Amino acid sequence: MSEQSIPWRGTLVVSGDTDADELINTNPLALLIGMLLDQQVPLEWAFAAPQRLAQRLGGNLEATQIAELNPQFLEAAAVEKPAIHRFPAMMARRIHKMCEYLVDEYGGDPAAVWIAETDAAVVYERLLALPGFGPNKAQIFLTILVKRFDQQLPGWESIVGEYATEDLRSVADLGDPDALRRLREKRRNQKR
Repeated sequence: MSEQSIPWRGTLVVSGDTDADELINTNPLALLIGMLLDQQVPLEWAFAAPQRLAQRLGGNLEATQIAELNPQFLEAAAVEKPAIHRFPAMMARRIHKMCEYLVDEYGGDPAAVWIAETDAAVVYERLLALPGFGPNKAQIFLTILVKRFDQQLPGWESIVGEYATEDLRSVADLGDPDALRRLREKRRNQKR
């Protein structure tokens, strides 16, 4: 199965850049990379980074292409200004490792992690197995699949806990241009 064989479209509005949002809403690898980078940087920076990386890699993001790259070349692309992350070289190594895993386990098709599976527990375990994904990232990504990509995964609510609510809790709840502002405002109020 090729990486682009499945029509796939989401409704995330997170990066502040329509092209970057388009990429994460139509390219499963871009979405996985955005989630991977979502730590120690603002959400919009993490989810805009796949677009910057794609531009530096010739216009696309494909797991097979990235897995075959010399890791130092990928690091150089990640470090180029503006960098893709606060720790761009380290994150480039994580992206490379994740792409190698996707090639080895899923033939280079990132969507194969979830697209043909209807058991939320299986998808969650597959997400947990991805290099760079822990329980929290896997829960949020599972929530993104259900809320923003209309994946039918019965039982997902019991796996993701509070992320299943309709309240603003994570990137999975960002479906309109004002949602990020509302999420930040909510988090500021909770800290008070």
